[in-house]
Amino acid sequence: MARRIVILGRAGSGKTTLARQLGERMRAPVICLDAIWAALNPKEDIPTFRALMQTLHTGETWISDGNFAAVTFDIRLPGADLIVWLDPPMLACAGRAVARVFRRGETHKISKLAEVLAFIWNFDRVNRPRIEAGRIAHGPDIPVLRLASESEISAFVEASA
Repeated sequence: MARRIVILGRAGSGKTTLARQLGERMRAPVICLDAIWAALNPKEDIPTFRALMQTLHTGETWISDGNFAAVTFDIRLPGADLIVWLDPPMLACAGRAVARVFRRGETHKISKLAEVLAFIWNFDRVNRPRIEAGRIAHGPDIPVLRLASESEISAFVEASA
């Protein structure tokens, strides 16, 4: 069973939800790159973000949630033993992105919704090729599990322990 998992996918694909579920099930720390990125404002200090990534990804077990290919794949992928690509339909991701801005306590803001929806819309054309290139460059031998449906994701969580 995989002990160090990187979860990838477009915004709204369920990366954070899956990471939390796996973290609980496997008793593994969850590293949510979006939350760290937002808290550190690394656009001004990428070396600090990368140093934190290095520290957080040294353990025996971890679940790493987020893409950040250009900034972190050289750190995260060499230690990973499984990559999970979440690939639900684009419209499902857009619906989740819209719904989450209305949940109480959610860090995602309505002011960023148009930007997130554009990211989702352009993901296959712009981001997926970059992420795949980074994956191949830094972790070509890491198994990739592609999950597209809720039933596939649920089965994967059930099998993880």
